[in-house]
Amino acid sequence: MNAVSVTPTGQPIRATIALTSSKSESNRALILDALTGFRCHLHNLSSARDTQTMIRLLRTDDATADVLDAGTTMRFLTAYFALTGQTKTMTGTPRMCERPIGLLVEALRALGADIAYLGKDGYPPLQTRGFQSTGLQELSIRGDVSSQYISALAMLAPYLPTGLTLNLTGTLGSVPYITMTLQQMAAFGVRPEADWGAQRIHIPAGTYQPTDYTIESDWSGASYWFSVVALADEADIELLGLKDESLQGDSAIVGIMDQLGVQATYTGKGYRLTKKAAAGQLTVDFTNCPDLAQTVAVCAAIKGIPATFTGIESLKIKETDRVLALQTELRKFGADLVEVEPNHRYEVRAANAPQPDAAPVRIDTYDDHRMAMAFAPIAARYPVIIEEPGVVAKSYPSFWEDFSTVAGVTAL
Repeated sequence: MNAVSVTPTGQPIRATIALTSSKSESNRALILDALTGFRCHLHNLSSARDTQTMIRLLRTDDATADVLDAGTTMRFLTAYFALTGQTKTMTGTPRMCERPIGLLVEALRALGADIAYLGKDGYPPLQTRGFQSTGLQELSIRGDVSSQYISALAMLAPYLPTGLTLNLTGTLGSVPYITMTLQQMAAFGVRPEADWGAQRIHIPAGTYQPTDYTIESDWSGASYWFSVVALADEADIELLGLKDESLQGDSAIVGIMDQLGVQATYTGKGYRLTKKAAAGQLTVDFTNCPDLAQTVAVCAAIKGIPATFTGIESLKIKETDRVLALQTELRKFGADLVEVEPNHRYEVRAANAPQPDAAPVRIDTYDDHRMAMAFAPIAARYPVIIEEPGVVAKSYPSFWEDFSTVAGVTAL
């Protein structure tokens, strides 16, 4: 499909959604399973393209590992292949090869990995060429760039001769994702010790144990349904497979959307979302949940609720420059995301309600799955056209099928 037309049904929204499972949990579990020699039983693995790419690349003997556009897969597999001494050429899409990986490579080299860049220093493509331990027991790495670097090192650290202590410098970002990694490691038999006050993680030497592990549904995917309820006049949606006490940082959407008019109630099977009164304004620090920022920005703008965002700097180096993409697309609605304090604070300016006979607004998606899904909930109020809708396959392949239960979805 080149585009889909997404239109309101004019009816109260009622739906039960069996969410896709978490690719964040899935991708970590796959690395841990690989380190047991693929002896685990993993249940409810994500159908997302990123996860399916991870499965394929872990199971192949090909000399080249093409991760496509999967950033997590690139970072985790670079560490996995490097520290297990494998020779692999790591590459991806043109955009993937523009996303920095230098900090991770420097850390891996310090531990004894032989890694060569095949193009521009600090960026893929690169080649892992073997491993000879330097005996390094402590390593410092910035905590304000990508939690995936830290998670990649932590998961492989038990297989170093003496384990590893990670000293995290600077302001820590996406701490829930690091915590997720450490808790999953513990479930597979290695228990790291984290001192968040000292910004230090100690990972003992050891081996992961074969285990049965079930992946939770995806809170990032859940966020779009929260937005649907917030924007609808009348809605009642149940999301299946979410846990009351989740490992996923994006479960923060419950508290954020409470302020945008969504009551979330745990049912034992997941969460039921219903309408409530919204707050008059919103302030959110996305440092620990940056993947929610697009959804919340669009929802606040369309509802006309002024919002202040911090902690979204990392959005500039994602699948696209998500800050610029949001600014461009929100302006089509008379809204904006305005930088009021360089690299720190942004304000969401409210949208203008379109005229009743206005043509549907066309949304460019920039090869970014989250742009497509963040703007789709506008169809609870107004028709929109989403360009290149197939990008959702990266994280939520069944999104349009699920979304057709609450809105009209027509291929163009």
